[in-house]
Amino acid sequence: MSTVAVVTGASAGIGAATAFRLHELGFTVYAVARRLDRMASLAAVGIHTASVDVTDDAALVALVDRVVTESGRIDVLVNNAGYGSFGALEDVPMDEARRQFEVNVFGAARLCQLVLPQLRAQGAGRIINVSSVGARLYQPLGSWYHSTKYALEGLSDCLRVELKPLGIHVVVIQPGGIATEFPRVAGEQLIATSGGGAYDEHARRYAAALMSEPEHISPPSVVADAIARAATARRPRTRYAVGRGARAAVFARWLLPDRVFDRLVVALFTVLGDIAARRARSAEQAPGPELGT
Repeated sequence: MSTVAVVTGASAGIGAATAFRLHELGFTVYAVARRLDRMASLAAVGIHTASVDVTDDAALVALVDRVVTESGRIDVLVNNAGYGSFGALEDVPMDEARRQFEVNVFGAARLCQLVLPQLRAQGAGRIINVSSVGARLYQPLGSWYHSTKYALEGLSDCLRVELKPLGIHVVVIQPGGIATEFPRVAGEQLIATSGGGAYDEHARRYAAALMSEPEHISPPSVVADAIARAATARRPRTRYAVGRGARAAVFARWLLPDRVFDRLVVALFTVLGDIAARRARSAEQAPGPELGT
């Protein structure tokens, strides 16, 4: 009988790469996201796809019922769905703050609730929660996003010891700099929320830092490979920090006192923002192609 995995947030980036990787390893994969059309390449290779919003409880119940009915089991749940809502705490509407938690935390928690009866009945299973290095460090104007990642890790830690006696492993994945849509979406949201107001200067600098593309940023496949290891290892690690700068960031946060780390974070994002701004100005001032006569 094939090992069955459910992967959320699978329309692009880490989720899509994970669905492909687990499929390559022989898993029966159910890949879900809000937009079904963006998962056509997954469906083309035999991956089951479904349109599911993780904030829609009825859709989550229907998803788990479908998987159990069709496949008879669930072995691995990969909670990957999430997004980054950035902006000064003073500027972010509370409705947006609540939605950030609904998607990044409560959606994952609800899916855990729904699959756990099946995992308990089997006496085995894996829950893999995709967090971020943002659960170990922080940055200006990112309070709501980082809060959700801190919360997801706290939930995962409690769940890990809660489920260990039942034979169920809980693993956290902490991606660093990964080439996905996240930086662009987060940067645009930051400008839309805090640009033009009291935090305008900082918002534009930090948005530029978020949206800049470092030369050695990691592809989503490195995270997918870590998730695959967590899904197949006899005794998976509790945390996998992967991707550009992830391990260094986690180590620096462990090593440095809070105030020293505060200065490091501000300096880093200031420098990155200034570099991105200079590149943008240079691109604007570069001469265009000469036109022939």
